[in-house]
Amino acid sequence: MEQAIHRDMTIGKIREICPRADEVLARFFGPGCFACPNSRTKSIEFGASVHGQDVEEVVAELNQLMLKNQP
Repeated sequence: MEQAIHRDMTIGKIREICPRADEVLARFFGPGCFACPNSRTKSIEFGASVHGQDVEEVVAELNQLMLKNQP
């Protein structure tokens, strides 16, 4: 299966295509992530680097969540 979410995708786009992404993003980046103006326009890779997280781990969890929510 091709990954639905990738490291260059913006956080805003991820939140659009995966409504439950907020659960994962808040765990990795903190609940303040959604109030940050960068959360709509910056990539998941940028967010991971700013918050000292492994981007591959964040992307993997988001893709697992996408798989669980498929019909």
